[in-house]
Amino acid sequence: MTIDEIFSDFEFLDDWEDRYRYVIELGRKLEPLAETARTAQNKVQGCASQVWLSTRLEKSEQGNAPILHFSGDSDAHIVRGLISILFAIYSGKTAREILDADAQEVFLRLGLNEHLTPQRSNGFASMVGRIRADATAALDAVPEVC
Repeated sequence: MTIDEIFSDFEFLDDWEDRYRYVIELGRKLEPLAETARTAQNKVQGCASQVWLSTRLEKSEQGNAPILHFSGDSDAHIVRGLISILFAIYSGKTAREILDADAQEVFLRLGLNEHLTPQRSNGFASMVGRIRADATAALDAVPEVC
């Protein structure tokens, strides 16, 4: 699912309860995370729920802009949905595209800031921070071409 599809679907949902159920449904469609990926290294700090994010790097055709693919999971249904939204924004993008994307703007545009608890909002920010840190590390690992 793309972020544009999520925006489009949100436009058809009139009240927050319908949107909330939609976010939960997005989480239900999230691919299960392998038990072996539920490690301390993949655990996201700063989330009220348990959240794991795993990052896989792929070389781009240009060779100097790694593409990041994410998988993840949470023990909370709504958080699984938030993970799905983040993957729609970030997964399959180059490290540079990830660093240039503004997930907080998406968060505001979807109205999530008005309807999630401060703890969930902080958790969302922690997940974004983790994804951005992985993108930065991926860029730092690429040798510069003269």
